[in-house]
Amino acid sequence: MPCDPSVFEDIPIFSLLDADERAVLAEQVELRRFSARQRVYRAGDPGGKAYLVLRGQVQVIVIDDDNQEVVIDRPRSGEMFGLASMLSAAPHQTMAVALEETTAIEIERNDIAALLQRKPLAGLDMLTMVGRQFHAAQDLVRMRAARNPNEVIAERLTMGDRLADAVARFGGSWAFIIAFGVVLVVWTAINVILATRAWDPYPFILLNLVLSMLAAIQAPIIMMSQNRQDAKDRLRSELDFAVNRKAEAEITQLAAKLNRLQDRLEDIETALSRR
Repeated sequence: MPCDPSVFEDIPIFSLLDADERAVLAEQVELRRFSARQRVYRAGDPGGKAYLVLRGQVQVIVIDDDNQEVVIDRPRSGEMFGLASMLSAAPHQTMAVALEETTAIEIERNDIAALLQRKPLAGLDMLTMVGRQFHAAQDLVRMRAARNPNEVIAERLTMGDRLADAVARFGGSWAFIIAFGVVLVVWTAINVILATRAWDPYPFILLNLVLSMLAAIQAPIIMMSQNRQDAKDRLRSELDFAVNRKAEAEITQLAAKLNRLQDRLEDIETALSRR
């Protein structure tokens, strides 16, 4: 016998099986062992098999549009993964990698079909598992939707960019206006009082030169900050579009899987009623 039938007792999807049915299932499945960092399956592989973790831990990963790995699940002992692709007979959309020495039961689609013929109510447990995966997909979409464009921009800022933002913030504040106004008043007052001994007598040519140089430097710095704000707005729009597209794809795929599962259960119900 490939595995001990008692391992199915505490698994929700097989909790309704009696001892004989667990024994039948145990004879059909296959016991697999994976070493640490060994890949169980990759995205695009045929989805005719699901896995029940007996010992160890597996990491289920999806690659997003930014080519970043997003961990959507970490099945441990007593948990299953790859079930949705197996039930729908669709290629895996995720990649599964063993994080440590892992022992798992490999369950094929035909094994589930035989199980449902013996125990149709087990289909309700399968629907529960699909519902959990649906909620996991919703959580993933919400997580990606929560990405803050300001944080993404902040990760790419250089020291010069941070300095430009600081100068732009100070240059557009009341503190700068008041301080600069005080400097202008003091400058002109001192030079008027000193009269012939002034370093910048009326019409304050040196002051005009300083103001022109300050404006020449401040204007491009403020434009740099404004361009970065435009980049934030574009990034926010791109993230919104990406989230909407992912949500539409996930909902369409999950709806198709639920429809196929419902059709399968109706076929089994029809076959049982004929018997």
